[in-house]
Amino acid sequence: MCGKFTAKASWTEIVDYIWSPFNLDEEADRTVTYRVMNPLPVVLLDIVIGERRVVPMRWGFPDLKDWRRPQPIHARAETIDTTKAFAQAFRDGQRGIVWMKSFNEAPDVEGPTIQHVIVPESTLAAAVVWRRFEISASPEPFFACVLVTVAANQLISSLPTDRMPAFLAREDWQTWLGEKPASLEEVKACLRTVEDARWTMTREERAGSTRRKPTVSDPAGLF
Repeated sequence: MCGKFTAKASWTEIVDYIWSPFNLDEEADRTVTYRVMNPLPVVLLDIVIGERRVVPMRWGFPDLKDWRRPQPIHARAETIDTTKAFAQAFRDGQRGIVWMKSFNEAPDVEGPTIQHVIVPESTLAAAVVWRRFEISASPEPFFACVLVTVAANQLISSLPTDRMPAFLAREDWQTWLGEKPASLEEVKACLRTVEDARWTMTREERAGSTRRKPTVSDPAGLF
């Protein structure tokens, strides 16, 4: 599953959909790479002030035995409303969006991880759920998020792998964030596999690595 993606630096402050990533001067804007454990700029609805905010959150919930370890890092869309780690956050509207310029996937096969970069024709809005944790070792409130995943589309499943991030259609952004009244069934219905998209996928050219990504046999983060 996705453990790395890129975005434009200027997107970290986008809270208004009218000021869209599609309209920014990308030529003069640097690309930022985000990985598991990085703070992600999450767009969310602040229910206290009734406005959108961008809040930095660590990618990966704290492990029960060691909060510094990110576990889990993904939430399955199919069970997001029933899995204990995510259900309350999902029901309470602790849902957000992160922007992606590209994202990485790797095959679910034995051996060294072979990363592939998927580049969409336009910016993608990936769904996340987030929580606030009380960590005794942290003097400040600790916010963390996980990427929501859905079944892989035809392109990505050819790696092969069976999961990919849940990307939200533009008309579903307000529903997912909680700005538009909707039932939990309607909110969950926003989490769909993107098919028939004009994306490119190429093998990432970099030094080999023996690090493994989460798989079915090693399910860290695949809840």
